[in-house]
Amino acid sequence: MKAVWLENQKLELKTDLPLPELQAGEARVKVLRAGICNTDLELLRGYYPYRGVLGHEFVGVVENGPENLVNRRVVGEINAACRDCRFCRQGVPTHCENRTVLGIVNRNGAFAQYLSLPIENLHLIPDNVDTDVATFTEPVAAALEIQKQVKIGPNDRVLVVGDGKLGQLVAQTLALSGCELVAIGRHREKLDLLAARGIQTGFEEAAIARSFDVSVECTGNPQGFEVARRALRPRGTLVLKSTYAGRLEIDASAIVVDELTLVGSRCGPFPEAIAVLAGDRIDVKPLIQAHYPLDEAIAAFDRAQTRGVLKVLLDID
Repeated sequence: MKAVWLENQKLELKTDLPLPELQAGEARVKVLRAGICNTDLELLRGYYPYRGVLGHEFVGVVENGPENLVNRRVVGEINAACRDCRFCRQGVPTHCENRTVLGIVNRNGAFAQYLSLPIENLHLIPDNVDTDVATFTEPVAAALEIQKQVKIGPNDRVLVVGDGKLGQLVAQTLALSGCELVAIGRHREKLDLLAARGIQTGFEEAAIARSFDVSVECTGNPQGFEVARRALRPRGTLVLKSTYAGRLEIDASAIVVDELTLVGSRCGPFPEAIAVLAGDRIDVKPLIQAHYPLDEAIAAFDRAQTRGVLKVLLDID
């Protein structure tokens, strides 16, 4: 099969990879669409020493699996858990000590004609959700995870730092909570996408120091972290949604003195994400800026790395 292979921080389109071998309890999925996200770009830059097929945001059709799933569109949770370690026994498979992670840790990913995942990881896509929109299920779930970790309501003032792919989804999902929300970034055209949905937007000066209860850092750079930290009131909560390729230096004294809470946040609830997309409660279509066939995957990565570009999708089918 064809697939995008990462090795030694270099991409290659391979055409001779074997189909994924199925372990007990797994299904083989024919990939229809896959999205390039910031984690893929960070892996390319060396964020984690991964070797294999990239990609974890996808929609596909089950080719080999349970009868109720075969020939139906699915998305998939990316952590394949052992179900036996202490985290699995506690019901937290996303932190399984023996997990593989689709396109990230020891499991070939979605930038390929086929992938495999445990059957329990797969979720059916409703007929009213088109394939492009469904490709956003994984990042929408990750955005919704914030509200699983931090109680946010109408009385909270919340700041989102970053107007890129992740910041867009985080802002739209946080807006569903009814909180007093401000999203900041550096690109007027991206902020306008959020403003069109009634979200207050601005540039860095809108992140007034010590005036927010919660700030969410979505830029993946040290400057964004510092803006998010400075904006917090004492005993505020700083949520980190980005992966960082390099080391992050922080002012630990400020965190101690203001008694701030730092929350790392990544994977999230797929059923809720599918419901949000199916109910048109957020709008992801304006974030799609390009489609590329799998054969042009290297060009797609070049486009995805271009400053200011939002979502680039690979058409695998």
